[in-house]
Amino acid sequence: MNRNDYIIRSERPEDHAYVESMIRESFWNVYRPGASEHYVIHVLRDDPAFVKELDLVMEKDGVIIGQNMFMKTVIDADDGRVIDVLTMGPICITQELKRRGYGKALLDDSLRRAADLGFGAVLFEGNIRFYGHCGFDYASRFGIRYHDLPEGADSSFFLCRELIPGYLGGVTGVYRTPAGYYVDDADVEAFDRDFPPKVKLKLPGQLV
Repeated sequence: MNRNDYIIRSERPEDHAYVESMIRESFWNVYRPGASEHYVIHVLRDDPAFVKELDLVMEKDGVIIGQNMFMKTVIDADDGRVIDVLTMGPICITQELKRRGYGKALLDDSLRRAADLGFGAVLFEGNIRFYGHCGFDYASRFGIRYHDLPEGADSSFFLCRELIPGYLGGVTGVYRTPAGYYVDDADVEAFDRDFPPKVKLKLPGQLV
């Protein structure tokens, strides 16, 4: 990857259909048979918690090759406070350019922009083997619990990064996933009919 062969810019309305198709291809049969992430971003763009300033695409040679977006949410602290934080995703790089450094470059840039806007921390679901290289750690080490997760259950998927050092100091509590991420399967199916047909497969490692 050449640092001079891409740009990162704000997503535009005319990008939406292309970005949704790219996300669909990237997530198809990864976490579930088929995918819902392309519908999730379609819905989230109109959500009040959506951070338009952090709705970003990566472009190479005039073609979009990646995207990332953020939502505002909160931690319900054990001491009664409500702590403002961000969550992130879907984030993706087009299939043919994965594992070449573009994803990390996009993530590093988008986190820098979030910090510049004054946001204090980002929490989301991801793989520590990749996101650990971008400064994320297990949220449990910050004293933050994932909502609805039984005590003692594996929470290694739940990650956190402070954007302001010490922002979560003295905070313990429960993270609240924005409601916009919860979409109905029937709505996903209806939306997906506007895309080219693809085969849904049940594969090892899928979450559902």
